[in-house]
Amino acid sequence: MLFLVPTPIGNLGDITVRALDVLKGADFIACEDTRHSIHLLRHFGIEKPLVSYHEHNEARRTAEFIEQLAAGKKIAIISDAGLPGISDPGHRILRACQERGLPYTVLPGASSVLTALVGSGFDAAKFYYAGFLPVKSGGRERDLRAAGGREETTVFFESPHRLVKTLTAATTLLPDRPLCVARELTKTFEEYRRGTAAELLAHYTAHPPKGEIVLIVAGLD
Repeated sequence: MLFLVPTPIGNLGDITVRALDVLKGADFIACEDTRHSIHLLRHFGIEKPLVSYHEHNEARRTAEFIEQLAAGKKIAIISDAGLPGISDPGHRILRACQERGLPYTVLPGASSVLTALVGSGFDAAKFYYAGFLPVKSGGRERDLRAAGGREETTVFFESPHRLVKTLTAATTLLPDRPLCVARELTKTFEEYRRGTAAELLAHYTAHPPKGEIVLIVAGLD
């Protein structure tokens, strides 16, 4: 059985009882960064073999894991934070299980996408998750322009090192659109800051952002 197990996005108390039970019962745990995940497992007293599973070895590892699943192994997949398969490894092996007819399950749990969406106060009935904004300015502007044309709320991941550049572009592309920067979700310095691109740009120019960031763009009225 394959288990996709969500892990906390900040506050360790947000892990579920079921997630802990699955991790304790797995034959091994596949994770993005063993150095990162070992701290989480030690915090909860879980001692299991860890195997690296990230974008650079995902194809090879998936082939190995599928054969182990077919042999009856219980494998838990976790990412550094949140639900595997959303901008993190997980999708490829789940599809491989479907193709081979092997059993799998996805546990519910922490997700920065949904947490930020609801916390923004924008319409959460219909939304579009657009993943990480492109590093290059042309792609970034294309995605911001597309968000401006949607009726749905758009959710992006963004790096704190590029947020000011993104907000600068948004002052031209989305000058009147309400935006929200959700930062350090569930952690001590959690922040939801709403405003226009210009207002947010002024704030984060004066106060350079740190930590994990989700940028939410309100949809068309």
